[in-house]
Amino acid sequence: MDEFDDEDDQYLATIDLDVPEIKQKSEAQVEEDNSTPETFPFPFEAYDIQKGFMKELYKCLNNSKIGIFESPTGTGKSLSLICGALKWLKDFREKQQKELEELSCEENSRGNSQPENKNGELDWIAEFSRKKEKEEKLHKIKEEHENIEKREAKLRELGKGAGTHQVKRKRVKMEDDFDDLMKDASGDIKAAFEAELEALKKECNLSGDANLEDAHLMLDDYCSDDETEGRKKEESLDEEDHITKIYFCSRTHSQLSQFVREVIKSPYGDDTRVISLGSRQNLCINEAVKKIKSLSLMNETCLDMQKKGKKSSSKEQVKKRSKVAGCSYYKYELLQDFKDSVLLEVRDIEQLASVGKKMKACPYYGTRYAIPAAEIVALPYNTLLHKSTREACGIKLKDNVVIIDEAHNLLETINSIYSVEVTGAQALRAHNQLTQYEKKYRSRLKAKNLMYVKQILYILAAIVKCLGGKVDESSDKQIVSKSEIQLKTINNFLFISQLDNLNLFKVLRYCERSQISKKLHGFIEKYADTEVHSSAFKKESNLSGVKKFLNEIKQKTEPSVESVVSDKPVSGTHSFDNMSSPLMHIESFLEALTNCDKDGRIVVNKQGLLSQSSLKFLLLNPAVHFSSIVEQARSIIVAGGTMQPISEFTDQLFHSAGVSPSRVALYSCGHVIPADHILPLTIATGPSGQQMDFTYQFRDSPSLVSLILAFSTQYSNMLCKSLS
Repeated sequence: MDEFDDEDDQYLATIDLDVPEIKQKSEAQVEEDNSTPETFPFPFEAYDIQKGFMKELYKCLNNSKIGIFESPTGTGKSLSLICGALKWLKDFREKQQKELEELSCEENSRGNSQPENKNGELDWIAEFSRKKEKEEKLHKIKEEHENIEKREAKLRELGKGAGTHQVKRKRVKMEDDFDDLMKDASGDIKAAFEAELEALKKECNLSGDANLEDAHLMLDDYCSDDETEGRKKEESLDEEDHITKIYFCSRTHSQLSQFVREVIKSPYGDDTRVISLGSRQNLCINEAVKKIKSLSLMNETCLDMQKKGKKSSSKEQVKKRSKVAGCSYYKYELLQDFKDSVLLEVRDIEQLASVGKKMKACPYYGTRYAIPAAEIVALPYNTLLHKSTREACGIKLKDNVVIIDEAHNLLETINSIYSVEVTGAQALRAHNQLTQYEKKYRSRLKAKNLMYVKQILYILAAIVKCLGGKVDESSDKQIVSKSEIQLKTINNFLFISQLDNLNLFKVLRYCERSQISKKLHGFIEKYADTEVHSSAFKKESNLSGVKKFLNEIKQKTEPSVESVVSDKPVSGTHSFDNMSSPLMHIESFLEALTNCDKDGRIVVNKQGLLSQSSLKFLLLNPAVHFSSIVEQARSIIVAGGTMQPISEFTDQLFHSAGVSPSRVALYSCGHVIPADHILPLTIATGPSGQQMDFTYQFRDSPSLVSLILAFSTQYSNMLCKSLS
């Protein structure tokens, strides 16, 4: 056996893998990547600062680096970002096409020939490795190129006004005509129409029995990770392939609209696929949802209508949704038409909403359908930085470019997104609602569902107990014995609240897959005025007459809750306090508890009442949640008017996320106007001697406006006299 091993080693030693040639090729490739174009398409003659900005941006994207770009306001930063990034994207596409052609030619010319090494023996090891690598690369580039060609051909056909695109909307026109007729119809005709619909439901056996009425509120059978692995693979096969794109982020929707207008003015405005993502407040066109003031309730209502409006081949699923109308704008055919239409022309968020109203298609979901084929996706900070939101929108960062504009407050934004506060009222309300849900459907739930529901109830009760409350009393009537504020580590909080023996990762996975928060929300919406509120605290109704009499005497002799608690307002307003079901918000807090102990702290705020007490998670290490973006994205560019101190980004965000210092590129430029052309002066008072106060409270005062007008007039007269 030893002799055989020696002979085998000697044979392998004779094989020449041509390692030096491969190394020389990689070095040449690096030199090629460092090359940058001398000119960039620009709507006008670019300043030297803008040219340098675009060159450094191109080099950074070409080498897959992370760039920190600092450019003062008024230097054309947005336009430089657009022209430099799109120039790289177009060149990258051309480079992919050339590589595809070269690999195809090489594959055809090589045929079945096999190279020989210096000793005349077949170098099958190196050949197999090179062949496999080239085949995989060829297949990937070819597949992406074919998808791009198909999409471009379809969009070109739609741009020419193909007849099939108009025929597709005949059904929509017929529905509109029918709705107009029904609006002007008499009451008898409407009643007859409703009676006919009910008769059809009975014939189709869609009404269901008492057990099937709440079928859409029931938790589905929960499968383990092994059982759902195959199902996930099947679902991933149906996902549409994404082309290489640029994700552009900014703080507000108005800044995104301004960015889109800059794209239109650029030389790439006619041949670039741009899509803007927005919230439901900006893109929803359903009047029933738009009239809801709370954003959280708006999201829940939209999701509920979307789910109930989906078609299902299962008879049981049809029975589940027979009594609730879905959103008329959420239809697959309409969304596909909307997606193709908005990709033909660059539009901002307001224009996307107008197109959605005209086509009767939901712009909120239609824009998400257009993400795979878009070259630029403009989206707010929160959509990109929050992982769950990013995945729900279908954003794929793998091998794509991320540009974050106005990034001077990026660290604070990440900390704010992942900092969660839960009040005692929310935890107590969620516990009460889930208890009623479990009691009503206990006999119809599977054992695994009951187990996880019990664990969630235990967690909610532990949160209430940690704040000094009880789950069998109202939060507005529970007085906390001692008002105090404590700062605890995550591990210490889990130990004190006795949650350290639970696997929160499994509980969160169950909440995500079972959608228990949505089921509970539907349960509360249906039984809000009957079972849930009336049975909130049944222990009081079960008391004997003597105990009730004694409790009444006790309430008269004891001081009221309002006199015990100070009248000062509670610090901070909790937007989720008015939610019908706060369980989804509490899930975010549980997810925050899964962070490392060193990456966050828990603030236990006990006030006079349980409803005023709260638990707040503070994120201390923003790199934890930004690291996933760094790992997936090809290149990340953070830009702003002032990025100082830059060490905050390099140390707290990039280096902490595992980025090597050599991958981070810094670029800072001055203003377009030379410093010797500017004379800064400080003016405290106007011509009348009145002080200039531009604070927020005096910004719109008539006296300040008159003062500015008088100063501008006097300055203009002085300037004209000096020039004449």
